[in-house]
Amino acid sequence: MGKTGWLIIGVCVTGLIALIIWLSGERPDSLDHRDDQIRLVALLMILLMVGSGFWSQLRTRPGLVWLKYGTIWIGLGVLLIAGYSLREDFGILGSRMAAELMPGHAVETAPGTVVIRSQSDGHFHLRAIVDGTPLPFLVDTGATSIVLSPAAAQRMGVDLTTLSFSVQTRTANGVGRAAPVRLREIRIGPISIRNIPALVNQAPMSESLLGVSFLSQLKSYAVAGETLTLVR
Repeated sequence: MGKTGWLIIGVCVTGLIALIIWLSGERPDSLDHRDDQIRLVALLMILLMVGSGFWSQLRTRPGLVWLKYGTIWIGLGVLLIAGYSLREDFGILGSRMAAELMPGHAVETAPGTVVIRSQSDGHFHLRAIVDGTPLPFLVDTGATSIVLSPAAAQRMGVDLTTLSFSVQTRTANGVGRAAPVRLREIRIGPISIRNIPALVNQAPMSESLLGVSFLSQLKSYAVAGETLTLVR
């Protein structure tokens, strides 16, 4: 690659870095979430692939490439601007599609409000982030507490041998034992509950339970047909 090629690459990389710094300054929280970081990496990969194709064509057919790829770059720029301007609408649309394709996916319908569709068994299953670890839960209004399965607790890094299974529990399977713990945070979409007590069940469970101790921290929760609405 000649000096001109390296110069072009240097200018492009410098421009991308400047763009990222500018966006970070305008929106300091824009890259706080893992999803935003993944989108940025995907965008950079797309730009890299398009740029590679542009450079390859430029070396073989410099006469027509400027018009062809100039049009492509202008089109990409328009799409990026439109996508950024309508990002919230696209985000809601994507969430609704995900909810239909993946029941249990929390769809944010308004600030602090999420809707979850029931699965084929008629129950509401969801994925929550507990102390930074994604875990599956069954929403159970008959359970007074948040009950973590032993496997879920281990995924969070809890050493089960250090727990005291001093709490007696009653379930459909009979009397059991559980250990009290305190969770730093449970997050479901935009809804976050901090510093909340929970139990780690001693016996294996197919799924952890999201009980009333979590639901009572919300402003409201309601079931209507196949949807569960949580409002913080």
